[in-house]
This record gives sequence, structure tokens and C-alpha cells, in this order.
Amino acid sequence: MIARVRSLSWDEVWGRRLARHFLLDPAPPRQLVGVAGAICGVHAQLMPSAEVALGLRVAGATRADLRAELWDRRGLVKTYGPRGTLHLFPAGEIQLWLAALRAAPERTDLPPSQLDALVAAIAAALDGHALTRDELGAEVAARVGPWALRPGQQAFGGRPARWTMAIGPAARAGVLCFGPGQGNKVRYVRLDQWLPAGSTMDTETALAEVLRRFLAGYGPATPREFARWFYLDEKRATRLFESAGDLEPVDVAGWRAWALADRDPAPAAAGTVRLLPHFDSYVVGAHPRQRFIPPEWTARGLTRGTASTLPVLLLDGVVAGIWQRRGTASRLDITVDPFTPLTAGQRDRVAAEAARIATILEARTHTVHFGPTAARPHL
Repeated sequence: MIARVRSLSWDEVWGRRLARHFLLDPAPPRQLVGVAGAICGVHAQLMPSAEVALGLRVAGATRADLRAELWDRRGLVKTYGPRGTLHLFPAGEIQLWLAALRAAPERTDLPPSQLDALVAAIAAALDGHALTRDELGAEVAARVGPWALRPGQQAFGGRPARWTMAIGPAARAGVLCFGPGQGNKVRYVRLDQWLPAGSTMDTETALAEVLRRFLAGYGPATPREFARWFYLDEKRATRLFESAGDLEPVDVAGWRAWALADRDPAPAAAGTVRLLPHFDSYVVGAHPRQRFIPPEWTARGLTRGTASTLPVLLLDGVVAGIWQRRGTASRLDITVDPFTPLTAGQRDRVAAEAARIATILEARTHTVHFGPTAARPHL
């Protein structure tokens, strides 16, 4: 029997995603940890961006609330997630994500014997200790030998020491996570000593649950898009879709994809204005890119692949410009560069967004400007 194809409009797609990302109506403060889980983790490559991303989704939240949940109450945990990128996950769900991540291939050229030795050395070095990267490297080298400190494969910013290629695998193995920093230096801790023990899961069960969550927050989607988002073999992603029992085919103006088989009403995306930070989860998972990113993006000399690394202006759920922030701990200056002229109402909503971001980052004063700005992938 051929499944009936459900028709959706693009406004329904964007509206549904915005709602599921709490970008239409923020969640109440008590749901801060739950919001992080609902959007499949908060990207944390840049902590100020993670603070803004979560703060925009939780009513009244500031960076102090996130830090308290992360370092004091430990309701969130910072570790490596899909695609090897840093994420904040609910601590109670970390075993789900670790189990699912075991399906992704390791991105390292280390021989298995060396990788195993490094992971074991990391576990031993962190036993009862919180160590900076330099401190951990010295302890690892003392255990396995000086080869651990030799330059490894080429990476962004140079060729880091070989032992650092084991940090991600150690995190996915459940050995380490991030602890409170020391000044501007990160520190690592033993995951099993930082959080209470949780129930382990098998990889296939965990992957099926992650797919369901992905489609709830980012659907409709295709197996290829899920595979790219999670860094999974596309054939394996296709089998996951085929084995899922609660999916239905959908057609969005000729684009065929899959969605969860529910009939929740989709709120309208029209009229929404948002300023999203670098690496915002909504932007990272938005697809298809040719519908999400307008022609003006490439006309600016930007590639679609950089959209997730830049702070963007959203209008009606899709990219409509870029923005940047500068300032100090007490003063924030935001410049918004829309691709097309904004109405007076849209400018007012942008100003309200900027004020909310200033509150999240605990700036005492802020300014908002409209005009050209350079695309700056990192702040």
C-alpha cells in the first residue's frame, strides 16, 4: 500500500520549526534544561552564543541562569555532540547521546592502539582532578610517552598535539566532559565523577530516539539531511527512516521529505523577527538550504555552508540578514545588516530582540544600529 503524501506549505514548515525551537513563544524558566533537550542540544563552541541561544528560548533567562545550571546544579553538561562539535545536553540525557554517537565514525588518523592508550591515560589523569588542556596533556604524556605531545594532523589553527585527537573520542566514550573553567582556560573532568551514574542504552535504540527528536524539532527532513546533521553514513540513516514506525511522507511545494505522523497545528511564521547567534541550532539544522538562505547571501560573497557559523537575522523563519555584536561586559553594541529594507514594525522588533540579548548577556547599556557589517564567523 502506498502511503498518502501529506501536503504542507513553507509557512507551515517554518512556523512548526520556530515553535518547536521556542522562537515563537519562549518556555517558562523552569524548563531551561528541557529546552536544551528539545532542540537536540545547544551548540557551545562559543559560550556567549550558547547563552544567547538558550536565553532567547527561555523567558527571563540570563547567562547567570545557564551557568548556574551548568556548573552549580549540573542539570546541563558540556561535551562533544554531533559532528564532533561542542554541545550542552541535559545531564539526564547524556547516556542517550553517548550511545547514539557511537554510531558515528571517529575523525582521527590515530592507530586504534594509540587511541585506546590515550583514552585510558586521560581517564587515569582526570581521576579526582579537574585539569586544563595543558595540564591534561602533560599528565597524558607522562603516562604514554612524549609521542603524545608531537604535532598531529592538520586542524584549524595549526597542528595540535597528537593526544588532543583523543579528547573527542574520550568524551564520546563517556570518560570526560567539561568542568568549570580556570579564568579563560577550559578544564576537563571525569564524567562519571561529575554526574550521577545513568542507565546505558544500546546504539540502535538511541539512534532511533535521536531521529525522532530531530524530526520533531527540524522536520520535515530527508535521510541525507539527517545524516549530514548527525555525521552518519547516509545508507544507515536511510535504514533508520525505513524502520521508524511513526513517519509519513510530505510534499512541500514539490520538495519531498518525511515528518512525524502527527497533526499538531502549525502556527504561522509570518511576522516573526529574531536575531540568532553564531552556531544557533535552528540555523544549523535548517533545510533545504536553498529555501532557507536567500540569493542575497551568495550575492554578498558568502557560501551557504557558512550560515550556521554567522549570527543571522530571521524574518518569517528564514534568513534575511546578518548582524554582529561588539562591546564590553557592561556595554553592548549591535549592528544589524538586513538584506532588504525593513518596515518600521520590523525595525522595532529587531530593537526589542537586541534589548533581550543585552539582558541575557547582562550588559548594563546597549545600542542598536542598522547598516552594513562584515561577516565575522567568530567573536
